[in-house]
Amino acid sequence: MKKILVALLVLSSGLVSAQAYRTYNQNHELKFNIGLFLASTTVEGSYEYYLNEDTSIGGTLYFDNTPLNYNGNFGIGPNFRAYFGYAPRSGFFAEAFGLYYSGEIDDPEFTGSTLNHRYNTTAIGIGIGHKFATRSQKFTLEFNAGLGRNVNPQEYQNTFMYRAGLSIGFRF
Repeated sequence: MKKILVALLVLSSGLVSAQAYRTYNQNHELKFNIGLFLASTTVEGSYEYYLNEDTSIGGTLYFDNTPLNYNGNFGIGPNFRAYFGYAPRSGFFAEAFGLYYSGEIDDPEFTGSTLNHRYNTTAIGIGIGHKFATRSQKFTLEFNAGLGRNVNPQEYQNTFMYRAGLSIGFRF
């Protein structure tokens, strides 16, 4: 009888152990900035890897056929995000980002050659946003905005840059 009781106790201990929080195994997310695409035909994609329920690291890559747009025609950069609130991996977030981008300036007052109108620059900035996730945590909708300072602006280039977006995402 004692052996049966010990065996039942050992088997039931596996059923009793439970976690207070749900485990998340979908640590990767791909996003497409649909808002930027509709506003300026810029194609921007992002990747985000969740370190835990409150922080993530990621990267952004964008292309534009018009180099005269506000953030040029090519950009790539990393970001670090911290999420605040009750829902894990969603809700209000703050981020720090870096961005390398290139483009051209069309300034008739600048008398340099056309080669001087091209630029390559790096920016460092901060941003905020809000992310909504479906109940299954598979699909996301995100609003974000950020402001950065160009590290090495030219005399014909703005000192500050901005970014904004409305992105849809898929977690896997």
